[in-house]
Amino acid sequence: MTFAGFRPGTLYTPVPNPIFGPLLEQIQDLAEFKVTMRGLWLLHRKRGWPRMVSLAEFLEDQALIRGLKGEGRESGAEIKRGLDQAVARQTFLNYVGPSGEAASFYLLNTESDRRALDQLNDGRSSAPEDHELPTADGLDAPAGPKPNIFALYEDNIGMLTPILAEELKEAEELYPWEWVGEAFKIAAAENRRRWGYISAILRRWAAEGKDDGKSGRYSKKDNRQKYLEDYQRRWGPSS
Repeated sequence: MTFAGFRPGTLYTPVPNPIFGPLLEQIQDLAEFKVTMRGLWLLHRKRGWPRMVSLAEFLEDQALIRGLKGEGRESGAEIKRGLDQAVARQTFLNYVGPSGEAASFYLLNTESDRRALDQLNDGRSSAPEDHELPTADGLDAPAGPKPNIFALYEDNIGMLTPILAEELKEAEELYPWEWVGEAFKIAAAENRRRWGYISAILRRWAAEGKDDGKSGRYSKKDNRQKYLEDYQRRWGPSS
């Protein structure tokens, strides 16, 4: 069967450059390659931090099931084998919860996710709600992810990087959620879809107050100019 080509409006998934260099040279097994590529797509669709894909999600993924089945091959076993090889190569990280394989998750081997894995393994954090596995009968899907600053960033600005994830997490802890949402709206309305600009708004509100009754020093008249000045002081002139 031939491919019909990429249609207008096709979406793209960011892929780390080493996939096209050393990893492309090293990966010889088809199962490992397909699991790695599909895993990147699944991780990109996740919200929250850290991004994790459960073993169950891999085993139930129809693209992998169809792509790895064949004569004398069972797709589930091939998916697990591919995951094992990706973990051995350290493309993916593997977190196994207290209940064993039933709570097995995969993360991308980035600096940010290595720190997250350390926190998971020593009990300082647990798998977020939106990563929970289906119930025992395998039919009930978990509820959709709660609104969070990571989803807000990706929906309004773009792909999240590990460094930005740390800044966003800190901002979510420092500022009221209403402030965060409104700051993103202002940045979108001003066509300044940059985290630096949004952060400048939040810092200004924290320093001078906001028009929500929490401080009386906030003024609507010059807020946009102040946000821009604060942004430029930290990040330089913007276009």
